[in-house]
Parts: sequence; C-alpha cells; structure tokens
Amino acid sequence: MEFNVKSGHPEKQRTACVVVGVYEPRRLSEVAKQIDEVSGGHLSSILRRGDLEGKSGQTLLLHNVPGTLADRVLLVGCGRERELGDTQYRKVIAHAIRTLHETGSMETVCYLTELNVRGRDTAWRIRHAIETAQATLYSFDQLKSKKDITRRPLRKIVFSVGSRRELALAEQASREAQKIADGVKLAKDLGNMPGNLCTPSYLADQAKTLCNLHEKMSCKVLIETHLEKQGFNALLAVAKGSEQPPRLIILEYRGGKKNDLPIVLVGKGVTFDSGGISIKPSKDMDEMKFDMCGAAAVLGTLSAVADLQLPVNLIGIIPAVENLPSGKATKPGDIVTSLSGQTIEILNTDAEGRLILCDALTYAERYKPDVVIDIATLTGACVIALGKPAHGLFSNHNPLTNDLLNAGRISCDRAWELPLWDDYQEQLDSRFADIANIGGREAGAITAACFLSRFTKKYRWAHLDIAGTAWLTGKEKGATGRPVPLLTQYLIERSREDDPNLMTTIPLPPITQTEDEDEA
Repeated sequence: MEFNVKSGHPEKQRTACVVVGVYEPRRLSEVAKQIDEVSGGHLSSILRRGDLEGKSGQTLLLHNVPGTLADRVLLVGCGRERELGDTQYRKVIAHAIRTLHETGSMETVCYLTELNVRGRDTAWRIRHAIETAQATLYSFDQLKSKKDITRRPLRKIVFSVGSRRELALAEQASREAQKIADGVKLAKDLGNMPGNLCTPSYLADQAKTLCNLHEKMSCKVLIETHLEKQGFNALLAVAKGSEQPPRLIILEYRGGKKNDLPIVLVGKGVTFDSGGISIKPSKDMDEMKFDMCGAAAVLGTLSAVADLQLPVNLIGIIPAVENLPSGKATKPGDIVTSLSGQTIEILNTDAEGRLILCDALTYAERYKPDVVIDIATLTGACVIALGKPAHGLFSNHNPLTNDLLNAGRISCDRAWELPLWDDYQEQLDSRFADIANIGGREAGAITAACFLSRFTKKYRWAHLDIAGTAWLTGKEKGATGRPVPLLTQYLIERSREDDPNLMTTIPLPPITQTEDEDEA
C-alpha cells in the first residue's frame, strides 16, 4: 500500500475517489460543504432525500458528482461531531477503507484526516489513519492453497491536511505510522503462524532475518547446551516435555551513543502451550499458538525502531520454548534452581511463562539496562480483570509506569496499571523452595507479576500482561500485533528527550560477541 499526504481542494483532485465525512444528523463536514458548493448543492439534496443520515458505519458512493474531477465521491458517516473521539475516528477510517477496497477504487484522496477529533492534532490524525488503513486491509492467507483475490484492490491512499504549513509534521507522522504498521504486521504474521511451523528454531531464524536487514542490529541465539551450561534451569524445565529444542534469542540494536544505557524488551515466546502435565482443556486450545505474541511484539518493535533509525540502544531478549506433556516433562511438585539462584517449586506446569521469563529477566542484568520491559500473554486472570481493550501494567518504577501509560494513550494501544504491593507476595510462599510458581486463585495476574518482580530488583522494570489483548477470537480470530504501537511510541518519546531529530544517526563500533553462541 502506498501512502502520501498533501494539501488541496477536494473538487480539483483527479483520482478514483474523494472521501469526505457527513455528521449526524445529515450535516456535511467542512470539506464536504466545499464539494456541495461547486456541485450546485448536489450533496445536500441527497441528504435531504434521506439517502444518508450520517451515523457511524454508513457509507454512500456517488458517481460523476458535478463540478468535481474525481470519478467518485464517497460519503462516510461520522456520527455526531461533538462525540468524535479516538475510537470513533478509527472506526470511521476503517469503514471508509473497507468500502473503497470492495468497490474498485484503486486510489483515493481521503479528507477524513481533516475532521475535528477531540484533543488531537493533524499529525495524530494522519498517523492513526495510516495505521488503521493497514490494519483494515490485513489478511493472513500465506497457508491457503487458494487466495482471496480482490479484482481491483485499493493500492494508493493520499491523506489530506488542511494547510501546507502542516505538511512537514504530517509527513513525519506518515513515516512513523508506516514503520509502526510494518512492525505490527510482522507481529501479526508471526502470531498467526501455526505451532507446527512457528517453533523456537523458527523464531530464531526470523530474528536472524530481521537482523540481516539492518546494519545496526546483531543477533545471537543460545542453544540448549549453552542454556544448560549457564544455568537456565527454569526455562529448560518448561521445554523438557517437547522435542522442539529451546532457544534464547538476543537482538541488539545500537542506534544511540556508545555509552547510553540500553532499554531491554523481554518477550515471552511459548510457541505452543498445552499446559504441560497440568494440561489445558481441549476447547480453544488451538489459540495457544498465540502464546508467543510477546516474542512477536519484541520483533515487531525492533523492526519499527530500526526502520525509523531511532537514536536509542535497544536489546530484545526472547526465551522461546514449546510446552508439551511427555514422559520427560516437568511435573507438579518439581523444584528447579533458576538462573538467579532462587529455587522454584513448580506447582502448576501451565504457569510456564513466568518460568522462562524469570531466567530471561535475570539474563538482562548483564546489560546494565536503563529500564527493562517484559511483554507476555501471562494470565487468564488479566483477561477477566481488563478484557480485550487494555494491557495489564505492573512496574517497580513510577516514572516508567507514567511513560508507558502516556504512550498507550497516544498510540491508542492502552494499558492500565494494576497494583504490585508486597501484600500479595506471601501468596507465593513455598514450604519446600524459595518461591512457588503460582499464588492461588485470587489476584492471579498480580501474583504472576509479583513472581517476576523477585527477579527484577536490580533495575527499573515494567511488566505488560497482554493475555487479553494479543489476539481476537470468534470470526475475527487472529493476532492483533499489540503492543507494538505502545512500545514504539514509548521509544519515540524516549528518543525525543535527547534528540528531537529522529533521523539523526550516530556511528558506533561493532558489537563484540563474548560467549558461545549461534551468531547471525
């Protein structure tokens, strides 16, 4: 898909379709009024006849509108003007893009980006129009023998800005949006891949492929023998029941200054989660291929950051395993010694994500990070608490919490803070080890975060529980690519703290490899 931004009068656009908004009840937007004026009241007469009320979700495609150069004019219902907020705006854009794609308009000039969205500027409207357009047109058909082919698909979208003075900011927003959308697509594609293809080794190969696309990125992969040698026993315990060997994938992007402390992202990569010996019910178990969406989000975010050439140092750590039952599998009651030296009583083998994450979080210490953020489809309890709209957010550092919450609000990829109080820690007490891997039925998302917090005491840390947000169910089943927008926005904001020009690049010395590894 090709995206551009421009400024110009709607009636002068030579294109397959011009898109304008209509508010409820039957009120033309400012741009629609311009077309109505040059057409001799053509649009207002249609509204008076009741062809379009202006409700959100309504569309009306007009041909050969007098006084215009476009083949078509698409009227899109926007609801009541005073109620047009973030969510409603994205829905309006989605309705328009879907209609254009299905009605043969291969190119369009869209004026919906000139609508007045409460509290949002032109750059925000451009960015979210592009991200929404990409999301609306996304499909995963790589594994279908017969593709669903649209005869005349939408190929080019030009989004309008109200004045030429806004073009520079709009173009920057367009660039950011396209790279974020590419990162989201990568995360979706990985998440939607079935578990028989997307194995830990496959994830490692995808990380190497990503690394080869960017000069400032390096990749190393620790294989099973390296993990055993170094003491990743909690991670290895999860992988014991599977014939798929585990991997620890480390990606390093060096876009900042040599001495800048890195930001570390840790993504849960359980490529299929049966629950192990504590096996899950069979209903909807196919969706457990999505249990590696934290890993997919890390790869998608690294892709966006590298494409944008952000001046930050960023590390991605992905513990990748498959969790299956077998005669070799870890059993409830087993005790393992984690990489940190803390012993863990495994009371439930379906609480496996925290086991691979705790070793990865300990491994992150060697980078002396500025902050560490882990991303994991960790608990069903978080889905019960927050549903699908919001990620659960836990942190031991208030400024980091505020930064992530703000990034979520800007990106419309929102999180909600949940408590990480010491009151919950005692639920993890074990009579036989330092810590149990579950804390009982109550406050399951919180006790899971409390478990991880015991391995993050040496740095500033946040945990995003994305169990409710990483994929959709029902007829829209599929990975969402979240929280790539939130994480990328957070990193963009961090970049602007030191360097407002995101295009600035800083030459750095090559990264040295210091341990046994499979190097890209």
